[in-house]
Amino acid sequence: MAPRRRHSVREGVILGLIVATSIWVWIAVVDAIAGEPFRTFTVLGGIRLFTVLHYALCLAYGVAAVAVVHGAALEPSLMLGAAFAFFILEFGFVMLTVLLSQVGLGELAWVRILGGNLVGAIVTFVMLSRRHPLRQGLKQAEAEEEE
Repeated sequence: MAPRRRHSVREGVILGLIVATSIWVWIAVVDAIAGEPFRTFTVLGGIRLFTVLHYALCLAYGVAAVAVVHGAALEPSLMLGAAFAFFILEFGFVMLTVLLSQVGLGELAWVRILGGNLVGAIVTFVMLSRRHPLRQGLKQAEAEEEE
């Protein structure tokens, strides 16, 4: 089991780095286009602090996502739990966006935060679906729930 764990961590770290970078670039580009370079980073604690926390959270997210997908190969019903957790995470980002739109980022918070979150979700899904049969796992989990 140890080699599998290392493989999951390595794959999760790669996923987390790619997701973090894609979101970071998205936010920086949106800020630049809006004529407010690095405004989002400044509102969220400064460029350095935001970047460190953002990458740390995305690394944890990547490792967790890969671990769940690998676990679902053994226990398909785990995919249903993962889908629910993903929905809750997305709902949390909607609430965060509402809050940030009121306390410093204005109406562009939706493009900056929720848009970046959408970019991250798409990158995650594409990367995981290329290496893992996600749809098959979800269908298998649904079949187990019906039994």
